[in-house]
Parts: sequence; C-alpha cells; structure tokens
Amino acid sequence: MEVKLAEAVVVIKMVMKKYISILFLFCSVIAFSQKENEDSKEYKKRVLESTEVDFLMSYYSQDGNHASVTGGVGAEELTDITPTIIVSIPLNDDDVLTIDAGISAYTSASSSNLDPFDSSGASQGGDDDDDDDDRILAGNIEGSPWVESSGASRQDIWSSVNINYSHSSDDRNKIWTANVGFAAEYDYTSIGFGGGFTKLFNEKNTEFGIKGQLYLDTWSPKYPTELDSYLEAGSNLNNGFFNGLDILNQNGDIIDKNGVEVWSPINSTLIDNKSRNSYSVSLSFSQILTKNSQFSLFFDVVQQNGWLSNPMQRIYFSDRPNYYVGNSASISNYTSKENIDVFQLADDIERLPGSRIKIPIGMRYNHYINEKLTLRAYYRYYFDDWGINSHTANIELPIKISDKFTLYPTYRYYQQTAADYFAPFESNLSTQDFYTSDYDLSKFDSNQYGLGIKYSDILAKTEVFNFGLKSIDLRYNSYSRSDGLNSGIISFGIKFVNK
Repeated sequence: MEVKLAEAVVVIKMVMKKYISILFLFCSVIAFSQKENEDSKEYKKRVLESTEVDFLMSYYSQDGNHASVTGGVGAEELTDITPTIIVSIPLNDDDVLTIDAGISAYTSASSSNLDPFDSSGASQGGDDDDDDDDRILAGNIEGSPWVESSGASRQDIWSSVNINYSHSSDDRNKIWTANVGFAAEYDYTSIGFGGGFTKLFNEKNTEFGIKGQLYLDTWSPKYPTELDSYLEAGSNLNNGFFNGLDILNQNGDIIDKNGVEVWSPINSTLIDNKSRNSYSVSLSFSQILTKNSQFSLFFDVVQQNGWLSNPMQRIYFSDRPNYYVGNSASISNYTSKENIDVFQLADDIERLPGSRIKIPIGMRYNHYINEKLTLRAYYRYYFDDWGINSHTANIELPIKISDKFTLYPTYRYYQQTAADYFAPFESNLSTQDFYTSDYDLSKFDSNQYGLGIKYSDILAKTEVFNFGLKSIDLRYNSYSRSDGLNSGIISFGIKFVNK
C-alpha cells in the first residue's frame, strides 16, 4: 500500500506542478487585461477585486471492522490524498467565474476485496474486469475479509471539475449563480447542473436564497468476483473461475458441485438500471441580529431515483447455507482477524429501493464575543424515507492569538438511527425485498475533535510570481464512531491573490 501510495503522490506532484504554472499564467493574463480597462470605466466597487487562487491538499486515513464490500465484516483500512485547485476570476465589476478542479487518489483494503482471491493483481490476467475468471486455477485459492487483496479495485483515482458563474446587481442586493460539474472514477461518472438566486434587503441585514441542483450519474458496475463469475460461467460450478476450485460447506467439507446442495446466488440478475439521478432544492435565510451576532436557517429537499445500491457490496443471509473457499480450519474463526485464508461466497449484492427522499433542516449562530474570541455554532436535523433520523451539532471557537494567527478548536457530535433495510453480517433474510449490511446505514453515534491554525495577511505582502500570499490554513480532525470506525484527516490550504 505504501509503495502504491507513494507512486500516486509523485504523479500528483507532477500534475500539480504543470497545471499550477498554467493557472498562474492564465490568471495573470486575465488580471492584467482587467487592470488595463479599469481606468476607462466609471468607478464601482467590484464583487471580487482581483483573481484569487486556492491550493488545497488533504490526507485521510481510516480503520474499522465492518467492511461493506465483504458483507459487514472485515478490514476497512483506507488512505486518501486529495489535491484541489480553486481559481476565482473577476470577469468585470459584477461577474465572477470560479473553477474548482481536484483529484482523490485512494487505496482501500475493503474495495480490494471485490476480488479477495487475487494475490497477483488483475493486470496479470487476460481482462480487466477484476473477477479473475481468466486465470487457470490449479487446486485451491485463498482469501479473507481481513486481508487486503491486490486486485484492480484496491486503488483508484477520482477526479472532478466544477465551474461556477455568479452575477451581482449594481446595488449588490441580488446575486444569480449557475454551475456545471463533472466527476468520474473507475465505476461511476456524474454530471451536475445547478443555479441559484440570493436576495439581500433590510440594508443587507437580511438575506434569502434559493438554489436548485441536478446530478445525472451513471454506474459502470463492478461486482463481487464470485457473483459475476457465476453468471459468466452460465451457473455451472465446473466452468470458468470455478473450474477446479474446491467449495466448502459450513462443516469444512468439499461439496459435490453436481449434487443437490450447492452454492448459488439468490438472484440471477445484477444491475438492471445503471442510472442514479439526484434532484435538490435548497432554501436559506440569514439575519443579522445585532452588531455582534448573526443567525441563519436552511432547508433542503433531495429526491434520488435509479440504482441507489452499491453493486460492490455483498450480502449474506441468515436463512441460507454458508459456503466457503480456502482453508476449512479457519471457518470457525471467520469473523475474527485471525482468519487470513478463508472467504465466504456471497448470497447477493446489496439491494435498496429505487427512490429516496432526504430532508435536512439546520441552523447556524455566529457571535462575536470580543476581539480575541468568536463563537460559531451549528445544528442539523435530518430524516429520510428509508428510516434514518439524525442529529448533528458542531461548535467552533476561533481564537485570535495575534494580528495574523488564529486558532480553530472544533467539536462535532453526530447521532443517527438505522435504515429500515440494515442488518449486520448474516442477519438479513432472503425473503426481504431490500437489504444492506453497510454500517453507514446502521445506528451509531460519533465524535469529532479538531484543531486548526490560520495565518492571514490582508495586504498579501509576500509574493509568488504576480500573486500575493493571503492566507495559510492547516487543520487536523480526529473522528471516532461507535461501531469501531476511526479516522483522521490533515488538511492544508493556501490562498493567493493577484496584486
């Protein structure tokens, strides 16, 4: 994992170095052109005075014991590096164009077990579908939900680009926005469109906003090896991937593949609808209460349609026999990390309803206590028609320790109920219409603690090319969940402004 991650970092650095130079040059040309035209225009305070460039980078790491790819049991180790560039360009006094581009290079022990039997890498086979059906098997193979595989699904790079345009009225009391975005990874692509309108009144002490967003997503589905291979083999356990492969029952005995009691998935079809569309409407209201305090409310309605399940995630039923591949002696310790050489064949993939309505309602309160301390508080209540209800509370206390440095201690608490369709490993029933063992849909609560430090220079005296250094932000957050998932994230940001 470390070697692959290091290679990804090298690639990211090369790409960043190339495109950062291009962006600096592009932004400098635009800014110079704008300055030439300013003298001939009647003065109006610009929405954005000059081009701003943000470089963001984060490193995320997690571990847990309930991997959804292996049915709710198994290693959840994951690392993720995410570099992002955001460029905000004032087109004129009233209009701003913002371009947000980034990638996410991750390595996942859980996702690697889409094919838990691949110890050599799918690239050594004859195809790239990550199911090992092209390998000639000589005897037994082994796998485990607790051991990371080296299959193609072990790592991937997610990339995205978003373009936002905003226009402000002459009195700055009306703002129109429009945006378009694209994101992709090896099994998923997404195209998004949106627009919004914001109205300020009461001498800009009151603000109302409305926004709509549409995402048109498409699966390029990847399935657990045994399920995909079973269908490719025409349901014949003596063909393809299964040829010469011993399958064990719960007692560790090798089954007769031509007998009555044999392993087979419960469904003969996988994804029949590769679309996943989301529609949302957001309303917001903000009010300045006093010279030291501000209060805001927001309300969203999100409608999702299409294939809302994850085709990579296995399901094991409590009312069906269990079958395994690997070392029979490890079956009794299957759910223990001591199991390193036996894997249970899935009964099905996760299946969830084809529609979902999600409604979050929240509020924010900011209060300036004194020149050294500010309070920022946030609360959100969420519910959906899958049975999840949640509460989120967040507090941040920025502490100004000097003219240029500010500390940001934060705390976040989260609590949710389980979805109607969730059950742990081997607890779902085959008679159900919908089922999942994804612990993100389980009942849990979590705590997150964070600390950040920010350097700010309003005058941006330090220069890089024609850009002044405006701020540097460094933060760390530690997250723990009641189901055993733990994670940490380090994030770094630096902002430049054209001078």
